[in-house]
Order: sequence, then structure tokens, then C-alpha cells
Amino acid sequence: MTVGKLALWTAILLSPLAMLAQTAVLDPALLARANGGDAAAQVAAGERCAAGSGGERSKRQMAEDYLQAAEWYRKAAEQGNLAGQMHLAALYRDGLGVTRDMAQAAVWYRKAAAQNDVTAQGILGVLYSFGQGVAQSYVEAYFWLDLAASLPGPEQAHYAANRQMVGTHITAEDLEAIQDRIAQWKAAHARKPLQ
Repeated sequence: MTVGKLALWTAILLSPLAMLAQTAVLDPALLARANGGDAAAQVAAGERCAAGSGGERSKRQMAEDYLQAAEWYRKAAEQGNLAGQMHLAALYRDGLGVTRDMAQAAVWYRKAAAQNDVTAQGILGVLYSFGQGVAQSYVEAYFWLDLAASLPGPEQAHYAANRQMVGTHITAEDLEAIQDRIAQWKAAHARKPLQ
């Protein structure tokens, strides 16, 4: 057997061990719940994978950690878990653990925005304003930014400022239609008060 073939077989045989080492960082009880379909446990497993085992990580190890995190986040996101959707969207946005794909990021941000997540709504508004992962639409941008700006929070002024900038690109008729749509949205998606 040549040295090259030996190295290849060693890599093939050791790669499952490397995966086990990665998984071993997760608490066995958390791993059991995550494998059992518990979306919150899947998000927690994803967060632990993304954080790594502490200390410095090589680029390769970071890529493997984020790949594993993306898998856990996807499992949670596909169950409708808001945190899983937001984490997965961010990984697609940043190209961590997955190929950078703004269209996929927008898909997951939209799902989170539909659950009234103010951050997802604000990000979706920005994506529409620049046409990143979605067709550029100032009408859609204004809609999502207005929803995000309507709830008090640390980013409220930022969302309102972005909405105002986008508003310079829409007509009075567009604004009227958007306001009707916003009223319908708010009636159908009443937000729970913050505690």
C-alpha cells in the first residue's frame, strides 16, 4: 500500500471518530432530547456546536462545528422553532456551515418574521430594500420595516429611520396600500405584550 493510499484510508477511518469527538462535547441528556425531536434541545445543540469546545479552533474545525450547528438548527427550524429559523437564516447569510445563500437566508427570515419576530422583520425589510436574496421592492421593504418599527425596543429607531429612507421611494398610493396591509397583518398577528 502506498503512503498516499494509507493516508486516505486513515482519513476515512478516522473521520467517524472525529465526528464522535465533536458530538461528545454535547451533554448526553441534551443529545438524547435533540435526537428525540425536541426543537429547543436541537437549538441548544446547534448553539453548543457553533460555540465549539472552547479554546482556539482551526478553520477546518470551525467549519465542521458550524456544519453540525446548521444541521441541528435546520431540524428545529423545520418544526417551526423561531430560534432555529433565526440561527439558520444567519448561517446562510454569513456562509457559516452552509454555502452563503441570501435567498435561503431570506426564506428563513420570512418564516421567523411571520411569527412576529421583530428582528426578522427588520432584517427582511433591509433585504428587500437592497434586493439581497429577494427581488428589490421598496413596498415590501417599507411593509416589513414598519412592522419592525411599530414595537418598542432597542432597534426601533433604527428600523424607523430605515423605513423613512425607503419611504422616499414609494408613492402615496403605495403607502396607502401598505398601511391597509399593515392593519390587516396586525389584526391577524396580535403581538403579546413584553414582560
